[in-house]
Amino acid sequence: MSIDELTVFATVVQTGSFTGAARVLGTQKAHASRVVSRLEEKLGTRLLQRSTRSLAVTEVGRELYERAVGILSALDETQAMIERTQVEPQGVLKLTCGVEFGLLVVNQWIRAYLRRYPLVRVDADFSDRLVDLIHEGFDLAIRVGQLADSSLSARSLGEVSYALYASPDYLHRNPGPENPKDLASHDLIMFAAARPPGWHLVNDSAQTQIDIEARARLVVNNHVGARDATVDGLGIALLPRFQAAPFVNDGILVEVLPGWTRAPAPVHAVFASSRSDAKGQGLCRPSLRVSPRIYDELISPNARLDGMPPRIKFGNFRLPTTTALLGEAKLSALRRLQ
Repeated sequence: MSIDELTVFATVVQTGSFTGAARVLGTQKAHASRVVSRLEEKLGTRLLQRSTRSLAVTEVGRELYERAVGILSALDETQAMIERTQVEPQGVLKLTCGVEFGLLVVNQWIRAYLRRYPLVRVDADFSDRLVDLIHEGFDLAIRVGQLADSSLSARSLGEVSYALYASPDYLHRNPGPENPKDLASHDLIMFAAARPPGWHLVNDSAQTQIDIEARARLVVNNHVGARDATVDGLGIALLPRFQAAPFVNDGILVEVLPGWTRAPAPVHAVFASSRSDAKGQGLCRPSLRVSPRIYDELISPNARLDGMPPRIKFGNFRLPTTTALLGEAKLSALRRLQ
């Protein structure tokens, strides 16, 4: 039993005649009749009762017709989905992200995405304020850290991991710490946004943890500022691995107290929980003709551009290859930063 046979049979039932089916399908009446006869021969049963004036559908024919309609409808939907994913995206994607992660990571995704798709425009807002996606008209937010409860949907992209770093110059002037308690005698560079500076360090292999509340030589609310001060030899800092990795590779920074770190920070993509927001707009604006795919194409454009293996590294930040997405926007997973 073929799709063509099911199509002809269903059309005959819908139009009530071989003549009507032939007209709809753009074929000959005799061909439509032969197809249905061949189908009846394959199944070993009569599907239509024929007379000189009319056709009547048998009980078996009615059952086959109902199933054929479902099969053909599903095939049409599948074909339409595939065609949508093959159409080049175009339109405007409005997204927001924190300043640091936006400039150092998401900005790479955006640049590669725009090079790949010349018909797409991106409106990126790198800001550390908590943007109201729906009322401010944003399609997507990339957020680092624990998420607050909300009506928005979120997809986990992975985690940002951390390590302690110092410059070779600093370690030449100050013998490196042998255990976390030694940090109290060192110059420390601490990141602190909305809470008192301090480190809660854990060692998973040793299953131990410790709080470091020593007085810092520098407190800054930006990891880039902390990294630059560390590069200049001003002390030891707890930094995201993806920020420090290029400097470690060049011998500018050295990891100290390997194995001691803080809890990783989760990274999520956040978007409206339904296909329509308060303004009646879709999850992606109508001008973006490939809304199920556009998020994923943004998140991992370099997977194909660089021609690299399935997991690509930006420093220690891993990206997956692109996967076509169905239904509501789903995002590719970013693996834990090692």
